[in-house]
Amino acid sequence: MARASEALRARGEFGSTGPDKLEKLLGALALVMLAFVTAAVLRGMDEWGRVPGVVWLHLATIALALVLTPVLLWRMRGTKGHRVLGYTWCAAMLATAIDSFFIRLQQPGQLSPIHALSFLTLVLVPVLVLAARRHDVYRHRRTVRGLIIGALLIAGFFTFPFHRLLGHWLFG
Repeated sequence: MARASEALRARGEFGSTGPDKLEKLLGALALVMLAFVTAAVLRGMDEWGRVPGVVWLHLATIALALVLTPVLLWRMRGTKGHRVLGYTWCAAMLATAIDSFFIRLQQPGQLSPIHALSFLTLVLVPVLVLAARRHDVYRHRRTVRGLIIGALLIAGFFTFPFHRLLGHWLFG
């Protein structure tokens, strides 16, 4: 296994050349999203007692994924540390997707269109892990980018309209 990793790293397939422009941008956008989430949560301090536990779990798991995103994108890949943090990121993404099905504050008893991204996350995280385990760098990288763009950034953006909790806290 170590020889295979060394061979892939030598050919540049493990990202030993560093992050490309898109990966730098995605890492930076994850930090911007984390800053907005943090600002919203801090501004909503007066209402914390009325927020269900499942929402706090959701915020914690998404914050973990947002923190880990630039670390994983900007540091060397193929290392044991990358794998450990990658599995942690995947667990956070899966937990976020699963607990999202229990958050129905806007339409009680119904799923909203944003839950489609949760379904997609439940499918794509295992694809991501299998691609990494098979050393399919192309599929792994493409899947990571898709999850970051769709499940973290786009889904995150849609949590900030005024009628949603984070939007209310940040802008209300």
